[in-house]
Amino acid sequence: MSDERLVIAKDRVVSVHYAIHNADGVLVESNRDDEPLLTLQGRGVLLGALEQALEGRAAGDTVSVALNPEQAFGERREDFVQRLSKKYLQNAARLKPGMQTTLQTKDGPRTVTVLKVGGKVVDVDLNHPLAGLALNFDLEVVDVRAATAEELAHGHAHGAGGHHH
Repeated sequence: MSDERLVIAKDRVVSVHYAIHNADGVLVESNRDDEPLLTLQGRGVLLGALEQALEGRAAGDTVSVALNPEQAFGERREDFVQRLSKKYLQNAARLKPGMQTTLQTKDGPRTVTVLKVGGKVVDVDLNHPLAGLALNFDLEVVDVRAATAEELAHGHAHGAGGHHH
């Protein structure tokens, strides 16, 4: 048996726990108490700067990465507010300001934040909820493994039990 740990490289499946803090050190999001995030390295699932920081790491490694808004979720755009017909939104009757929902776009699903709900329309903010923020990511590599042929063909990692799409 080899002592070598499998290192993170393109097309390897990476399991990672993360915590995201804003510039003031306030915890914004974390999966430390949940299952690790599963990702296929080098396929753009993670932010590019995070993929770069993970490259060459192995299970048990930790890394902290400070990202400016451009490296993270982009600058906040005031022109990213749109008024949409309720017919384009799932569960439109249940939506309330501040809630997030998924909008199907030509580029795939996009999470939007509900700003205002009217009788037939909903005003939504298309900015990522963390847009405009400098963020600090604390990453812990839980596992690294070779991707299966199916994962490579699909372009993303599959959890236990295979794919569910």
